[in-house]
Amino acid sequence: MEEVGINDIYFTKDWLLGGRVCLKQPSKGYRVSIDSVLLAASIPAVEGEHLLELGSGTGAASLCLLKRVSGCKIIGIENNQDMLFLSRENTLLNKLDNFVTFVNADVADLPVQILQQGFDHVFSNPPYLQVSRSDRREFSIRENDFANVEGDADLSLWIKAMTLALKPKGRLTLIHRADRLEEILSILDKHAGEIVVFPLWPKHGRSAKRVIISARKGVSTPLRLSSGLVLHESDGAYTKEVSHILENGMPLLV
Repeated sequence: MEEVGINDIYFTKDWLLGGRVCLKQPSKGYRVSIDSVLLAASIPAVEGEHLLELGSGTGAASLCLLKRVSGCKIIGIENNQDMLFLSRENTLLNKLDNFVTFVNADVADLPVQILQQGFDHVFSNPPYLQVSRSDRREFSIRENDFANVEGDADLSLWIKAMTLALKPKGRLTLIHRADRLEEILSILDKHAGEIVVFPLWPKHGRSAKRVIISARKGVSTPLRLSSGLVLHESDGAYTKEVSHILENGMPLLV
């Protein structure tokens, strides 16, 4: 990984999905994790559908999704100029500029022209921490703490924005901390149904730290708790199922 500086952004060039996605990302601060790849793998999109990603960052989730499902059209919303610059660079780098567009906008104030489109899928990897549970003095904006800590837009606002942008019976998908599941379900209950909770188990016998949650707008089907996915073997290596997702771009059936 060679560190390069452009527009005062120092970044590395990394690879996802076994080399199928090339990603420029900041060399310090927030960097793409397995969460973005698993999120992309969990979205049951098909060719011809329109999708919206909120908080698209460097574009990793959208680009991974497009490598798995060709013929989709995605709009990514990002309010940080550095991340927006890198996401557009990554779109060109992966020759996907005909299928994804990254837009400068804020989740707290989505443009009307975005909300009116009625997307088939809306997906997101929102900030995981409430301001009350973090010490923002330890970070700077240049270190991308905005990606980890909620700003003016709290989790309730993120989920509300996701549902507003969906067409009727459209599906939202998000990945988040398991210890905020109760809060997420309480918010979703006001906006959507057919909720599926998909735990991500660190190892067999360990408590889940992350969950993928799927729901549909205007649908009243009861909640379903999935068996989820075990991420690591006892020796710390990825399980076979996870390796197929990370290396081969296989879908994750939630």
